[in-house]
Formats: sequence, C-alpha cells, structure tokens
Amino acid sequence: MSLKVEPILPRFGAECSGLDLTKPLSAEELKQVTGAMDKWGVCIYRNTGLNDDQHVEFSRNFGYLERVPQREGQRMRLPHRELFDASNLTVDGDITQDVAAIQYRKGDRLWHTDSAFMEKRTSYSLLLAHAVPGEGGETWFADTRSAYEDLPQEKKDLIDDKIGINSLWWSRKKAGADITDEEVEARMQARHPIVHTHKGSGRKSLFIAAHTMGIVGMEKEEGRALIKELIDHATQPQYIFSVKWNVGDLVIWDNLCSMHRGGDFDYETLKRDMRRTTVREGTEPHTRDLDDPFSELFSAIPKVVDIQKARVAGI
Repeated sequence: MSLKVEPILPRFGAECSGLDLTKPLSAEELKQVTGAMDKWGVCIYRNTGLNDDQHVEFSRNFGYLERVPQREGQRMRLPHRELFDASNLTVDGDITQDVAAIQYRKGDRLWHTDSAFMEKRTSYSLLLAHAVPGEGGETWFADTRSAYEDLPQEKKDLIDDKIGINSLWWSRKKAGADITDEEVEARMQARHPIVHTHKGSGRKSLFIAAHTMGIVGMEKEEGRALIKELIDHATQPQYIFSVKWNVGDLVIWDNLCSMHRGGDFDYETLKRDMRRTTVREGTEPHTRDLDDPFSELFSAIPKVVDIQKARVAGI
C-alpha cells in the first residue's frame, strides 16, 4: 500500500492515510512513514482501529519505548508500561476530582516537548485517542524548524551555541504548582542545546519549551527572557495548527522539531482518555533492555505534588 499525504501548513504537519497501522508494515511502508515524519514533523492518522497492543507494537518500529515507573503494590489503569496515561481518569476509569492531579495536568497546557527534562531525549511521541470530550481538548503543534529558519541572522548567531537547562518541576511551577525555586534547583535537570540539527531532515531546529528554565552562561532573568522570546516567536500563527480529536485517531509528532500543548476542556466533568508511547532518541533499531530513568526522576518529588494521585504517567 502507498501512504497518502495532505499537508496542513506549507512546511509543517500532514494528514496521512492509505496504510493499515493495525498490521505489520513492510520495509517500504515503514520508510514512507518515517519519510513523512522527517518532512512534516507531525502526522495525523484518522480512525486507525488500533488497540493498546497494536499501538505499542506499531510504535516499536521507531525505537526503544520509554516505560512508566513501576510502583510496588500500585495498580495501573493501562495494560502496558510503554503506555503513558495522558487522561483525566482514575485507575478505575472515572473522571478524577483530585486537586493534585488536576493541578499537575495544567503543565500540559504550556508549550513543551515530551521528556525534554530527561538526559536522554524523546524523538517520536505517538498519542492515540480512546475517549474525547465533545468540546475542547484539542492539541496544538508548533514548527520549531521553520521558526528557527525565519529568525534574523543576529538572533541565530546569539543562540546557536547556547545550552538550555530543563526541569519537569520548573514547568509545573510555571503552571501554578506551589514549588519553590529551591526545590526546582535541588532536583533533576537536563542540559540540551537550544538549537540542533534535526537528523531526519538536516534542518536546524529550536529545542526549547516550558521545561527550559535557564540558559548556561546567562543570568537567570536574561536567559528566561530569551526563552520566552523564542517560544513566543515559534508559536506565532504561521507556525502552528491544532488537531481536533476523534476516537481512534493517532498523531505522531517529532519532539526534536516541534512543540505542542494541550487545549482546554472541562477537565472535571468530561472524559478524555489519551494514551501515548514515546520513543527514545537514537535507539533505532529497537532495543528491549535499556534503563528506566523515569524511576530516578520521580524518586525525589516536591512535597506539594502528590505523584501517586497525579499519576505521573502522562508527562
């Protein structure tokens, strides 16, 4: 079968069809999928028919899948550790009313890249819709390659060698969680260049988002002002689009050339069940026996964040 591609923006995003993702792909079909990702950065597949097992198996085509930390004695809602729970549901499938969980999820409404706060970055994220609200709950995407390319040359010269400092707890603090600067500074941070060359396309891209709390070698406020300026630039209307979800839709995005954020919806009364696999950068072909750095990340949690109730699987 042949992949059909319909671009959304001139340089970013595409609706894809023509392949049955529930079945194993041939080498040529897989090449078509990755080729579309390299070119468009975000690919939308409607009404895929994928179940949890097929979602995980399809995702393995692209590399090692990160896994949810194991917690002794705690039940999990989803059947595979490779599925990150990006829903507003309890382990029993009810809409959560827990204040900590609701507060934690507010960070998803900020422009971010998945797992930028980890030393080993995420490449693809593959998000599958199982239940969607009738109103709201869309996902927005931003083109960080075109945004970089359109910067003035003097700005490119300023940022090309800069290193960003990234923290999960910084983005949660920005979203309103009561976490002190001292608590953020005391916990895991990851350093990544804020400009890098995207391997699949050879194009340079920004790598910034809500997790980026500072820039190495710059005063704190100066660095944060620069980060805000770059995010504001990359999220102008010409670089962004939104996806309105239907049950069965799968969206694949490349975190190394995009940012995304969740849209608002009535979190306390409308069910939204979204499940995500995430591929670790540089792990092609798939390797099964890698470490689980998320367990280390969540070994030191700010007291104000009840991670058991907030269900960290949706980061």
